[in-house]
Amino acid sequence: MSEPPPVDRAAIAADLDRARRALHDLLDHASPEDFERRSNGTRWTNEQLLFHMVFGYMVARRLLVLVRVFSRLPDPIGHGFARALDAGTPVFHQINYLGSCAAATVFNRRRMGRHCDRVIAKLQRSLSKESETNLRRSMAFPVRWDPFFTETMTLEQVYRYPGKHFDFHRDQLTLG
Repeated sequence: MSEPPPVDRAAIAADLDRARRALHDLLDHASPEDFERRSNGTRWTNEQLLFHMVFGYMVARRLLVLVRVFSRLPDPIGHGFARALDAGTPVFHQINYLGSCAAATVFNRRRMGRHCDRVIAKLQRSLSKESETNLRRSMAFPVRWDPFFTETMTLEQVYRYPGKHFDFHRDQLTLG
């Protein structure tokens, strides 16, 4: 059996930085009216949705911890955990919605850019320290929680997840 190719850390790091720059561009060019306007296809305003996009990077940091832990446990434990989370999907979606509404009042248009910079810097540092073995570790995921979650995800996939989440929601913004 041949060794898989090394993870392209540079591509992941570049995608993290791309999204960081894109967020700053969106924040810099939106008017006060743009921030208050409803987004397309969500119940959030643009400002709330922008925070939710940043939140995807915050969530990724926590998911990395879970993958590191659950990948060391027997598979049935991880699969049971994912099934339990899937069962709570309606509650998760409500908390996800209300949490982003509330958090956007703290990490608002004036603060979320700096917060995003800090979160992405932490992701960049942890990515640079990951071993190839760790990047291949995986666990079962609650596939009903997010369209970008797959039944099993590796640490590498978790590092790539927030960029997909960001781009998906970017298309829902209704900025001028």
